[in-house]
Amino acid sequence: MEKIASFTVDHLRLLPGLYVSRRDKIGAETVTTFDLRMTRPNAEPVMNTAEVHTLEHLGATYLRNDPTWKDRVIYFGPMGCRTGFYLLVAGDHSPEDLLPLLRDTFRFIAAFDGPVPGAAAKDCGNYLDMNLPMARYHAQRYLAVLEAAAPETLRYPE
Repeated sequence: MEKIASFTVDHLRLLPGLYVSRRDKIGAETVTTFDLRMTRPNAEPVMNTAEVHTLEHLGATYLRNDPTWKDRVIYFGPMGCRTGFYLLVAGDHSPEDLLPLLRDTFRFIAAFDGPVPGAAAKDCGNYLDMNLPMARYHAQRYLAVLEAAAPETLRYPE
């Protein structure tokens, strides 16, 4: 079998950043998949499931309520390796297009104080697995990456 594209990225050189993972054509529409790499693969600890779950709830809620982007957000969810998230949006976009939205998203998460949206038994299949303080910590760390975005954190290593 052929390796899928995400397994061809050099994870030993990959820094936290915002990358285009792929662009797919669905009929006449393009869907852009973004790699929101929050921790450095194989070099720093991965995020625990509780904070990943909290980041997912807060990030998805924010993104799907943003007045400009909500109708273009298709999916926001964690990577299995727990080093970041995937964001799928309708349209052909670059990391630079998404930087303002994601800076706002992670500012929101970093400052969030209150009940996590959807963290109730009737709304979520594992609602007790949440860690807001650690989600805020990781959001603040990733926000710093987004604020200092540079070519090496916006394009996969060659």
